Amino acid sequence: MSTATATPAARSAAPARTAIGGPVTLARVVHSEWIKFRTLRSSYFTLIAAVVFMVGFGLLACYGAIDHLNHPDARDHAFSINAADRSLRGYLAAQLAIGVLGVLVVSGEYSTGMIRASLSAVPRRLPVLWAKAAVFGAVTFVVTLITAFVAFFGGQAVLSSNHVQTTLSAAGVTRTVIGTSLYLTAIGIFAVAVGALIRNTAGGIATIFGMLLVLPTLVEVLPSNWSSHISPYLPGAAGQAVATLNPDPGTLAPWTGYGVLWIYVAAALIGAAAVLKRRDA
Repeated sequence: MSTATATPAARSAAPARTAIGGPVTLARVVHSEWIKFRTLRSSYFTLIAAVVFMVGFGLLACYGAIDHLNHPDARDHAFSINAADRSLRGYLAAQLAIGVLGVLVVSGEYSTGMIRASLSAVPRRLPVLWAKAAVFGAVTFVVTLITAFVAFFGGQAVLSSNHVQTTLSAAGVTRTVIGTSLYLTAIGIFAVAVGALIRNTAGGIATIFGMLLVLPTLVEVLPSNWSSHISPYLPGAAGQAVATLNPDPGTLAPWTGYGVLWIYVAAALIGAAAVLKRRDA
């Protein structure tokens, strides 16, 4: 009796399977990435730093506004504050913590060599990138959304001592609070893509910091007719429009700016996918 032997072509066409015999599906890869993410201490420390930045700097900004309002000079001059933006000011610092952690989600595996095991278990490779982006994006959104509401209500409690607080029912305020989380989520996914592109922790973090902090400064030294047309389309400035109650004149509308930010995110993810498919780990 003859025994059938699968040809190499048939073996390559067969779906990859996990160690316990099940097929490698995106859901299983996402579950694996979630386990890896929640077992790393750096994940908790960096997220805690982002929470502290958002709430702490937001409260400091509100206390600063109260101090200014109580100053004798402020009584002689018209002085108004944007209560919503004041209480959420800490997201500007939190974005750096989110960016660092997003890069580490990928670059950390390259530095330890764990990425080889991940790609061996998922031969098609791309589900690993999608899973990392999905897990980190979901965690970032949930954590920063809760933190944004905490920062908002905490800041309004401080501002209420001078009766300059606002509420979620005020025009644009709810969008601003939720938009803060949406912006940080996009930055986090962008950082994951940058980490996959560069595969180096220091280089990835430097790129994120450069895009968010250095590039806007460099654009400002350009002639005004140039900078006024370039600045609104930088990733930070464009995305922050959705997290700002009343964007400055010349900046993009909130959802338009957020859409521009996602163009950067999509481009980075496409580049990361191409690199992941073509280069060895």
